[in-house]
Amino acid sequence: PEAGYVPDAETAMKIAEAVWLPIYGTGVLEKRPLHARLVDDVWVVEGSLPKPMPGGVPLAHISKRTGEILRISHGK
Repeated sequence: PEAGYVPDAETAMKIAEAVWLPIYGTGVLEKRPLHARLVDDVWVVEGSLPKPMPGGVPLAHISKRTGEILRISHGK
């Protein structure tokens, strides 16, 4: 498609959650709200933490053009 396979932030966040769930389990859903920003042609999707909660957040880099998952990680 002209706008790419991942045309917007909402789509990028849905893809990221779909990839994170089998890797990190349902606890990753506690890292909402998610935030997505477009950097060049790559969606960078990150989770968030409540202020007093220790730990890291999930991260995904997804190609806007192809939908390819370029990077998945989770901070500690």
